[in-house]
Amino acid sequence: MAEKLIKGKEKKEIPVSDFTTCDSTAKMITKARLDGVELQFDRAANMKACPIGADSACCKHCAMGPCRLNAKDPYGKVGVCGATIDTIMSRNFARMVAAGGAAHTDHGMNMLDLFREVIHGKVKDYKIKDTVKLESVAKSIGIETDGKTVKEIALELYSELERTYTQVEGEIPFAKRVPEKTLETWRKYDIVPRGAMREIMDLMHRSHMGVDQHYENITKQCSRTALADGWGGSMVATEISDILFGTPSPVAIETDMGVLKEDHVNIIVHGHEPNLFESMIESVHESTLIDAAKAAGAKGLNLVGMCCSGLEVFNRHGVPHAGNFSSTEAVLVTGAVDAMTVDVQCIQQGLVKVADCYDTPLITTNTRCHIEGAQHVQFDEQDPKDCTDNVVIKAISRFKNRTAKVDIPQNISIGVHGFSHEYISYMLGGSFRGSYKPLNDNIINGRIRGVAGVVGCTNPRVKQDSVHVELVKELIKNDVLVLQTGCSQVALAKAGLTTPEAAHLAGPGLKEVCETVGMPPVLGLGACVDNSRILVAASEMVRVGGLGDSLADLPVAGCAPEYMSEKAICIGQYFVASGVYTVFGVTFPITEGTKFHKHLFEELEEQGFGKWGFAVGAQEIAKLMIAHIDKKRQALGLDKARERVLMDMADRRAMDDAA
Repeated sequence: MAEKLIKGKEKKEIPVSDFTTCDSTAKMITKARLDGVELQFDRAANMKACPIGADSACCKHCAMGPCRLNAKDPYGKVGVCGATIDTIMSRNFARMVAAGGAAHTDHGMNMLDLFREVIHGKVKDYKIKDTVKLESVAKSIGIETDGKTVKEIALELYSELERTYTQVEGEIPFAKRVPEKTLETWRKYDIVPRGAMREIMDLMHRSHMGVDQHYENITKQCSRTALADGWGGSMVATEISDILFGTPSPVAIETDMGVLKEDHVNIIVHGHEPNLFESMIESVHESTLIDAAKAAGAKGLNLVGMCCSGLEVFNRHGVPHAGNFSSTEAVLVTGAVDAMTVDVQCIQQGLVKVADCYDTPLITTNTRCHIEGAQHVQFDEQDPKDCTDNVVIKAISRFKNRTAKVDIPQNISIGVHGFSHEYISYMLGGSFRGSYKPLNDNIINGRIRGVAGVVGCTNPRVKQDSVHVELVKELIKNDVLVLQTGCSQVALAKAGLTTPEAAHLAGPGLKEVCETVGMPPVLGLGACVDNSRILVAASEMVRVGGLGDSLADLPVAGCAPEYMSEKAICIGQYFVASGVYTVFGVTFPITEGTKFHKHLFEELEEQGFGKWGFAVGAQEIAKLMIAHIDKKRQALGLDKARERVLMDMADRRAMDDAA
C-alpha cells in the first residue's frame, strides 16, 4: 500500500464531505483511507500553500535570489536587482501565460502535423471525415475553394495554418475571424499575434532577469502570447480535430464512475489529445481482442474517458465518461480499472502509486510525458494500433489476474453534449436558415439576459464541483445562458444540468427559449482547448448584429471557478484581451493594492479590452458576472424589457426581408 501522508508527523484528516460534492469520489476517498492509500485531497490538506508565492511576491528568476517581498507592504522592499513588486508579479504572470500557451499551441501543432501526414498519405489510419468543415475553415481565412479537390483545399489550408506557429511577422491566419472593431483595438496596442513560437519566445525573453521591467509592457506581450493560443494554437487544434474526426453534434452520454463494469475489461483513457483515444476506439472493436477478453472471462471490453481526451470523444462518439481531474486518482480505487493510459496535460504523478496499490497498469504513451514508475508504450500516428492494441492486451491480462477488490459506485448521470458552433447555428435556424439571429434577438428582447462561459478545472483547494454547480444554477436562474468546456462540463453533467429537462431550473425567459428550441440551459462545447469555440460563437454574435461592434460590447462574461493550471491563466488572458470580463476563483496570483493588480482588474477595460475579476464563492462570482452583463446591456440600451408582441406570418416575412 502507499506510504502515509507525512512520515513522523500527525496527518490532518478532514471529513470527506468537505472535499467533494461527487458521491462516487467521496466513496472512493473513504475506501482509499481504509486501504491506506493517499489521494490528492489528503495531500492538499497537508500541504500548506506558500502565502508569498500565492501573492506572487517572490522571484526566483536569477541566482541573486530567490527574493521574497512582503505582500502586506508591497512597496516597502525590492529585489536584489531592484525589481519592484509590479515587475516581479508581471514576470511571474508572464511565465504562466507562456507555459499555458505553449501547452495548447503544442497540442495544436501536433494536430496540424497529423493533418499534414494524413494529406500526404503517410498516415493511413486517420482520414479527413468532415469535408464541409474543411471548406468552411478554409473560406474563413480567405482560401478560395471553388473547383478545387479536397486534397488541394487541405494542402492550402495546412500551408496557411502552419503560419500560426512559425510566422515571424504579419498576423496569424485566424485574425481574419476577429470582429473588425476588436481587431482595431489589437492593432492600436500592437498585440495582434505574429506566430506562437515567436510570441512565446518573446515573452520568455522579456521575463528574464534584466530585460522588460515595466508591468504594462509585459502585460501587452502577455496578451499577444495568449491571443496566439486562443485565436491560434487552440483554435487550430479544435478545427483540425473536427476536420479529421468529425464536428460534434449533441449526443446523450453516461457520466460518473458507474460507467465502469465489473464483468468487463475496463480501460480508461486520460489526457488531452484525441489521436490516442480515436485509435483506442478502433482497438476495443477489434474482434480478436474482444475474443481474447472473453477467453479471459470478461463479457467484453469497456472503454471509458476521463478529463479532456474523454470530453473530445464523448462529444463525437458518445463514449462514457468516468469523471474530471479531481477524480482521476479516485477512480483507480474502485479496483475495476484494468488499464489507465495517458498522453499529456493534467496527468498527476500521484497516479503511479495509486495504480500500483490496485495493480492497475498506468501506461504513458507520449514522448512529452514519461512518469517515473509508469510503463511506457510509445504512440506513433503512423502505426497507432501498435500502441493501443498493446494497451488492450495489458488490460486483459490484468483482468484475468485481478487481485484488487472491486467496488464500483453505482452512480450514472446522463448529459447532452456536443454543441459545436456549427450545431448551435443549425439548432437555432435549421438546415437552410441556420443563424445566431434567434439568440441575438432573445438577448435583445430580454428573454436571455446574456451569455456566460463557465469553464475549466477542478482544484482540491476547494470542494470538488461545488462552485461550478452552484454558480451555474444561479446564472441560469437569472436567465443567463451558460457555455461550458473542460472539467466543469463533467461537474454539471453529474449534477443533471446538461439535459433539456434542466430548463425548469432556469429563469422564465431562458426557460421559454430552451423549451422552444429543445436545448439545455447549459451547452457543453468540448475540452479545455475548445474554448476557441466560445470565441467563434461570440464573434458570430457580433457579426449577426444588434449587440455592438466588438467582443467587448457583448453582454457576456467568463469564469474559471476552480482553475488550477497555467493553461487556465493563459485562457483567461486571451479572453480578457479579446474583450471579455473574466472571473477566476480559488486564488489569484497577484498582490492586491498594487499597480499591476489595478492594471489587470481596471485599466485594461478602459483601453477597450476586457478585465479580470476574482471571487471565491459561487454567489459572489455570480453577482460579479451578472452585474457586468447588466452593465453591457445598459450600454447597448437593452436594460429595459421590451414588450413581447405576437406576430403573424406577414410580420415574420417582413422581418426576413429586412434581414
